[in-house]
Amino acid sequence: MNLEELIAQVTANPAYAGIAATLVRRVAEHELAKGRSGKETVKAVRSKLHQVAGAYQEKGMDFPSWRRELAGLPPEPSSAAMRNFCERVMKTHASTRERLPILADFYTKVFASLPPIQSVFDLACGLNPLALPWMPLADSASYQACDIYTDLMDFLGKFISHLGLNGGACLCDLTESIPAQPVQLAMALKTLPVLEQLEKDLPSRLLEGLNAEYILVSYPGRSLGGRSKGMVTNYAARFESLTAGKGWQIQRFDFFGELAYLIRK
Repeated sequence: MNLEELIAQVTANPAYAGIAATLVRRVAEHELAKGRSGKETVKAVRSKLHQVAGAYQEKGMDFPSWRRELAGLPPEPSSAAMRNFCERVMKTHASTRERLPILADFYTKVFASLPPIQSVFDLACGLNPLALPWMPLADSASYQACDIYTDLMDFLGKFISHLGLNGGACLCDLTESIPAQPVQLAMALKTLPVLEQLEKDLPSRLLEGLNAEYILVSYPGRSLGGRSKGMVTNYAARFESLTAGKGWQIQRFDFFGELAYLIRK
Protein backbone atom coordinates (compact mmCIF):
# COMPACT_ATOMS: atom_id res chain seq x y z
CA MET A 1 0.00 0.00 0.00
CA ASN A 2 1.38 3.40 -0.97
CA LEU A 3 0.70 6.70 0.81
CA GLU A 4 -2.08 7.89 -1.50
CA GLU A 5 -3.92 4.56 -1.19
CA LEU A 6 -3.59 4.74 2.58
CA ILE A 7 -5.00 8.28 2.73
CA ALA A 8 -7.87 7.31 0.44
CA GLN A 9 -8.82 4.37 2.64
CA VAL A 10 -8.59 6.40 5.84
CA THR A 11 -10.72 9.25 4.53
CA ALA A 12 -13.28 6.91 2.97
CA ASN A 13 -14.74 6.83 6.47
CA PRO A 14 -16.83 10.03 6.91
CA ALA A 15 -15.49 10.48 10.43
CA TYR A 16 -12.07 11.33 8.98
CA ALA A 17 -13.01 12.89 5.64
CA GLY A 18 -13.35 16.42 7.02
CA ILE A 19 -10.00 16.57 8.82
CA ALA A 20 -7.30 18.87 7.42
CA ALA A 21 -5.56 16.96 4.63
CA THR A 22 -2.10 17.98 5.85
CA LEU A 23 -2.66 16.34 9.22
CA VAL A 24 -4.07 13.15 7.71
CA ARG A 25 -1.04 12.95 5.42
CA ARG A 26 1.42 13.57 8.26
CA VAL A 27 -0.09 10.86 10.45
CA ALA A 28 -0.33 8.48 7.49
CA GLU A 29 3.34 8.98 6.58
CA HIS A 30 4.36 8.30 10.17
CA GLU A 31 2.33 5.08 10.44
CA LEU A 32 3.22 3.84 6.96
CA ALA A 33 6.91 3.99 7.84
CA LYS A 34 6.38 1.34 10.54
CA GLY A 35 6.02 -1.36 7.90
CA ARG A 36 2.82 -3.02 9.10
CA SER A 37 0.16 -4.56 6.87
CA GLY A 38 -2.17 -2.27 4.97
CA LYS A 39 -5.16 -3.10 7.16
CA GLU A 40 -3.18 -2.52 10.36
CA THR A 41 -1.83 0.77 9.04
CA VAL A 42 -5.28 2.09 8.13
CA LYS A 43 -6.46 1.15 11.62
CA ALA A 44 -3.45 2.86 13.23
CA VAL A 45 -3.98 6.12 11.31
CA ARG A 46 -7.67 6.22 12.17
CA SER A 47 -6.87 5.41 15.80
CA LYS A 48 -4.42 8.30 16.07
CA LEU A 49 -6.84 10.73 14.41
CA HIS A 50 -9.59 9.57 16.75
CA GLN A 51 -7.28 9.95 19.73
CA VAL A 52 -6.34 13.56 18.97
CA ALA A 53 -9.67 14.77 17.60
CA GLY A 54 -12.57 12.39 17.06
CA ALA A 55 -12.79 11.22 20.69
CA TYR A 56 -13.98 14.68 21.71
CA GLN A 57 -16.97 14.56 19.36
CA GLU A 58 -18.59 11.33 20.48
CA LYS A 59 -22.11 12.79 20.44
CA GLY A 60 -21.91 13.90 16.81
CA MET A 61 -22.13 17.37 15.27
CA ASP A 62 -25.42 18.35 13.62
CA PHE A 63 -24.11 21.40 11.79
CA PRO A 64 -27.02 21.78 9.31
CA SER A 65 -29.65 22.04 12.05
CA TRP A 66 -27.42 24.28 14.17
CA ARG A 67 -26.95 26.68 11.26
CA ARG A 68 -30.70 26.84 10.70
CA GLU A 69 -31.37 27.50 14.38
CA LEU A 70 -28.59 30.09 14.58
CA ALA A 71 -30.08 32.05 11.67
CA GLY A 72 -33.25 32.63 13.70
CA LEU A 73 -31.53 33.77 16.89
CA PRO A 74 -30.99 37.39 17.96
CA PRO A 75 -27.35 38.38 17.38
CA GLU A 76 -26.91 39.69 20.92
CA PRO A 77 -24.47 37.44 22.81
CA SER A 78 -26.12 38.23 26.14
CA SER A 79 -29.62 37.16 25.06
CA ALA A 80 -31.11 34.19 26.87
CA ALA A 81 -31.90 32.47 23.57
CA MET A 82 -28.32 32.75 22.34
CA ARG A 83 -26.84 31.51 25.61
CA ASN A 84 -29.24 28.59 25.70
CA PHE A 85 -28.27 27.64 22.15
CA CYS A 86 -24.56 27.88 22.91
CA GLU A 87 -24.85 25.75 26.03
CA ARG A 88 -26.78 23.03 24.22
CA VAL A 89 -24.30 22.87 21.38
CA MET A 90 -21.24 22.94 23.66
CA LYS A 91 -22.56 19.81 25.38
CA THR A 92 -21.83 17.83 22.20
CA HIS A 93 -18.04 18.32 22.51
CA ALA A 94 -16.24 16.72 25.46
CA SER A 95 -13.88 19.62 26.11
CA THR A 96 -16.50 22.38 26.27
CA ARG A 97 -19.02 20.12 28.02
CA GLU A 98 -16.54 19.62 30.86
CA ARG A 99 -16.11 23.39 31.17
CA LEU A 100 -19.82 24.27 31.34
CA PRO A 101 -20.13 24.00 35.16
CA ILE A 102 -17.33 26.57 35.59
CA LEU A 103 -17.83 28.55 32.38
CA ALA A 104 -18.76 31.95 33.83
CA ASP A 105 -16.23 31.66 36.65
CA PHE A 106 -13.49 30.57 34.25
CA TYR A 107 -13.66 33.62 31.98
CA THR A 108 -14.50 36.10 34.74
CA LYS A 109 -11.41 35.16 36.74
CA VAL A 110 -9.01 34.90 33.81
CA PHE A 111 -10.13 38.12 32.13
CA ALA A 112 -9.97 40.01 35.46
CA SER A 113 -6.18 39.60 35.18
CA LEU A 114 -6.09 41.09 31.67
CA PRO A 115 -6.41 44.55 30.15
CA PRO A 116 -9.37 45.08 27.77
CA ILE A 117 -8.91 42.42 25.12
CA GLN A 118 -9.22 43.66 21.54
CA SER A 119 -8.13 40.53 19.65
CA VAL A 120 -8.27 36.79 20.31
CA PHE A 121 -6.93 33.77 18.44
CA ASP A 122 -8.55 30.54 19.66
CA LEU A 123 -6.29 27.65 18.57
CA ALA A 124 -7.53 24.08 18.15
CA CYS A 125 -10.74 25.64 19.35
CA GLY A 126 -13.30 22.85 19.18
CA LEU A 127 -16.59 24.47 20.14
CA ASN A 128 -15.01 26.98 22.51
CA PRO A 129 -16.01 30.03 20.38
CA LEU A 130 -19.57 29.31 21.55
CA ALA A 131 -18.38 30.53 24.95
CA LEU A 132 -18.13 34.05 23.49
CA PRO A 133 -21.28 35.20 25.34
CA TRP A 134 -19.38 34.60 28.59
CA MET A 135 -16.13 36.31 27.53
CA PRO A 136 -15.83 39.95 28.64
CA LEU A 137 -14.09 41.17 25.49
CA ALA A 138 -13.61 44.83 24.62
CA ASP A 139 -16.09 46.49 22.30
CA SER A 140 -15.34 45.83 18.62
CA ALA A 141 -12.97 42.99 19.51
CA SER A 142 -11.90 40.57 16.79
CA TYR A 143 -12.08 36.82 17.30
CA GLN A 144 -10.27 34.31 15.10
CA ALA A 145 -10.72 30.57 15.62
CA CYS A 146 -9.00 27.60 14.02
CA ASP A 147 -9.22 23.82 14.12
CA ILE A 148 -8.69 20.81 11.87
CA TYR A 149 -12.32 20.13 10.87
CA THR A 150 -13.68 21.81 7.74
CA ASP A 151 -17.37 21.53 8.69
CA LEU A 152 -16.68 22.84 12.19
CA MET A 153 -14.86 25.88 10.79
CA ASP A 154 -17.72 26.60 8.41
CA PHE A 155 -20.21 26.57 11.29
CA LEU A 156 -18.04 28.66 13.61
CA GLY A 157 -17.37 31.20 10.87
CA LYS A 158 -21.12 31.69 10.52
CA PHE A 159 -21.51 31.90 14.31
CA ILE A 160 -18.83 34.58 14.70
CA SER A 161 -20.30 36.53 11.80
CA HIS A 162 -23.81 36.22 13.25
CA LEU A 163 -22.61 37.89 16.44
CA GLY A 164 -21.27 40.76 14.34
CA LEU A 165 -17.67 40.23 15.40
CA ASN A 166 -14.61 40.87 13.30
CA GLY A 167 -12.56 37.76 12.61
CA GLY A 168 -13.73 34.33 11.54
CA ALA A 169 -12.73 30.68 11.51
CA CYS A 170 -10.12 28.91 9.43
CA LEU A 171 -8.69 25.44 8.95
CA CYS A 172 -5.42 25.14 10.87
CA ASP A 173 -3.00 22.24 11.22
CA LEU A 174 -0.59 23.24 13.98
CA THR A 175 1.79 20.42 13.08
CA GLU A 176 2.33 22.15 9.74
CA SER A 177 2.59 25.79 10.80
CA ILE A 178 2.07 28.04 13.80
CA PRO A 179 0.01 31.19 13.15
CA ALA A 180 2.27 34.23 12.97
CA GLN A 181 -0.32 36.99 13.02
CA PRO A 182 -0.01 39.39 15.98
CA VAL A 183 -2.80 39.06 18.53
CA GLN A 184 -3.39 40.31 22.04
CA LEU A 185 -4.61 37.00 23.48
CA ALA A 186 -4.02 33.50 22.12
CA MET A 187 -5.94 30.62 23.70
CA ALA A 188 -4.89 26.98 23.62
CA LEU A 189 -7.37 25.30 25.94
CA LYS A 190 -6.64 21.64 26.70
CA THR A 191 -4.58 21.70 23.51
CA LEU A 192 -0.98 21.07 24.55
CA PRO A 193 -1.46 17.43 25.66
CA VAL A 194 -3.08 16.64 22.30
CA LEU A 195 -0.28 18.32 20.34
CA GLU A 196 2.27 16.38 22.36
CA GLN A 197 0.70 13.13 21.14
CA LEU A 198 1.47 14.23 17.57
CA GLU A 199 4.94 15.71 18.11
CA LYS A 200 6.72 15.81 21.46
CA ASP A 201 8.24 19.27 20.96
CA LEU A 202 5.15 20.87 19.41
CA PRO A 203 3.82 22.45 22.65
CA SER A 204 7.14 24.22 23.15
CA ARG A 205 7.28 25.39 19.54
CA LEU A 206 3.72 26.65 19.76
CA LEU A 207 4.28 28.75 22.87
CA GLU A 208 7.54 30.12 21.49
CA GLY A 209 6.14 30.82 18.04
CA LEU A 210 2.87 32.55 18.87
CA ASN A 211 2.99 36.31 18.28
CA ALA A 212 0.75 37.06 21.25
CA GLU A 213 1.05 39.38 24.21
CA TYR A 214 -0.83 36.90 26.38
CA ILE A 215 -1.36 33.15 26.02
CA LEU A 216 -4.03 31.28 27.96
CA VAL A 217 -3.39 27.54 28.15
CA SER A 218 -5.22 24.91 30.11
CA TYR A 219 -5.07 21.23 30.94
CA PRO A 220 -7.87 18.81 31.75
CA GLY A 221 -8.24 17.79 35.36
CA ARG A 222 -9.85 14.50 34.34
CA SER A 223 -9.49 12.04 31.50
CA LEU A 224 -12.32 11.53 29.01
CA GLY A 225 -13.18 8.45 31.05
CA GLY A 226 -13.54 10.52 34.21
CA ARG A 227 -10.32 9.53 35.97
CA SER A 228 -8.49 12.33 37.76
CA LYS A 229 -5.80 10.71 39.93
CA GLY A 230 -2.56 12.64 39.59
CA MET A 231 -3.50 14.48 36.39
CA VAL A 232 -3.29 18.03 37.76
CA THR A 233 0.04 17.34 39.49
CA ASN A 234 1.43 15.72 36.36
CA TYR A 235 0.31 18.51 34.02
CA ALA A 236 1.54 21.21 36.40
CA ALA A 237 4.99 19.62 36.39
CA ARG A 238 4.99 19.35 32.60
CA PHE A 239 3.96 22.98 32.19
CA GLU A 240 6.64 24.16 34.61
CA SER A 241 9.24 22.20 32.67
CA LEU A 242 7.90 23.59 29.40
CA THR A 243 8.19 27.22 30.53
CA ALA A 244 11.28 27.00 32.75
CA GLY A 245 13.87 29.68 32.02
CA LYS A 246 11.67 31.59 29.58
CA GLY A 247 11.40 34.69 31.74
CA TRP A 248 7.65 34.87 31.13
CA GLN A 249 5.15 36.14 33.70
CA ILE A 250 2.82 33.28 34.58
CA GLN A 251 -0.36 33.18 36.62
CA ARG A 252 -1.99 29.90 37.64
CA PHE A 253 -5.74 29.28 37.97
CA ASP A 254 -7.18 26.15 39.56
CA PHE A 255 -10.73 25.33 38.57
CA PHE A 256 -12.81 22.25 39.18
CA GLY A 257 -11.81 19.88 36.41
CA GLU A 258 -9.36 22.24 34.69
CA LEU A 259 -5.94 23.75 35.36
CA ALA A 260 -5.18 27.01 33.54
CA TYR A 261 -2.16 29.26 33.09
CA LEU A 262 -2.01 32.82 31.79
CA ILE A 263 1.33 33.64 30.21
CA ARG A 264 2.59 37.14 29.47
CA LYS A 265 5.56 36.93 27.11
